[in-house]
Amino acid sequence: MKSLSQRWYEPQEITTLRLWLPIAVGVNLLLSSIEWIREDWLSLQLSLLGAFALGVLWLVLPDGEHSWKRDVAMGKAGAVLIIGIIHYASGMQMLIDVWSTLWLTGPAAIALWWLSSPVISAWAKGTLSTQGAERGLARNKVMAPRLGAVGSHIMLMHAVFIVLLPVFWILDVAMSPGNILGGDIGVSDWTGEHFSKMLDGDSSFWIWLRNSLVVSLGTTVMGLALAVPAAYAFSRFKFGGREASMFAFLLVQMFPGIIILVPYFLVMKTLGLLNTSLGLILAYSVTALPLCVWMLKGFFDTVPRELEEAALLDGCNQFQVFWKVVLPLSLPAVAVTALFSFLAAWNEYLLALTFNTSNDMYTLPVGLASLISSTGQAWGDFAAASLLVSIPVVILFIVFQKFLIQGLSAGSVKG
Repeated sequence: MKSLSQRWYEPQEITTLRLWLPIAVGVNLLLSSIEWIREDWLSLQLSLLGAFALGVLWLVLPDGEHSWKRDVAMGKAGAVLIIGIIHYASGMQMLIDVWSTLWLTGPAAIALWWLSSPVISAWAKGTLSTQGAERGLARNKVMAPRLGAVGSHIMLMHAVFIVLLPVFWILDVAMSPGNILGGDIGVSDWTGEHFSKMLDGDSSFWIWLRNSLVVSLGTTVMGLALAVPAAYAFSRFKFGGREASMFAFLLVQMFPGIIILVPYFLVMKTLGLLNTSLGLILAYSVTALPLCVWMLKGFFDTVPRELEEAALLDGCNQFQVFWKVVLPLSLPAVAVTALFSFLAAWNEYLLALTFNTSNDMYTLPVGLASLISSTGQAWGDFAAASLLVSIPVVILFIVFQKFLIQGLSAGSVKG
């Protein structure tokens, strides 16, 4: 029968293990699927065995009533630790192997450390006094938020790792000599030959970069010039066909862009806009217009009409009200819309490939794709150029971060 201290007190370490161990089992099963895809059968067997042992460890965690559970749990934790060490000794090839090993040895080492502590030993054997339980409850209040913060940071660090691992892989391909797509990830043999090749004055990369900048900036300016007044009109004025027009904007977004590829091509050919930046600017501006209008209209709806009425009473005309009152308040939404328009044009591939047949008019997505052909794959050059292309996007997100948060959250709260 449980004593009073056992009924009302459970060490925070045990509570944390009950939460962390199922997560560790799930992560190890996920990593096992990756090893199965890689056909690394030894690592797969060790990961599955370790996940099973972690599951058993979770089942036999001490409950303060059966003292034998602590000894069995420590044995299982030791077994998982041994499995992790064997997994490490079996051959580490990639960072994913290190990650898999840590998810075996880490939980096992923490469980061994906590289960062997005097407080948990006394609690598991039922020898903990009432005064000890009282001190343990006070200790739990201090440890609970700390262990919760540690667990949250561990999960966030793994999320960051998952995001950064492909980037580091691309960086490794870009910095490694030759054109090897895969292999060991290391920095010992890194070189900058691929970046030097891309940034060479005679490289086509600068031509593609110029074309992308012209098209993206032109699309942003033209898109805003069309979307801002249209969104304001839809937000403030009542006119015939308003609802039908807004529904048509939504309807257009439901169809894939490839449907309009042939009509676009015929129109551009008729107007003589093939192999020109102007043709792409017009196509991108029209394609992005519905999304831009809807985004801006949602923000304009949140601007109080009383501000416009006060400006009208002060003698402003409608254009001055829009230019001096509404537009300054809407800069976050305009910035977000401009960013999305720029990125849509910067990353678009299909229309640029269809409308441009000359290397001198390629944009960056089409130019990068030309590095990988059926006759030769310049993976190193491709990876280096991909990283270079990403730099302007990263800079834009850093610069527009404040506006991005304000623009995306605009209209979420009323009143």
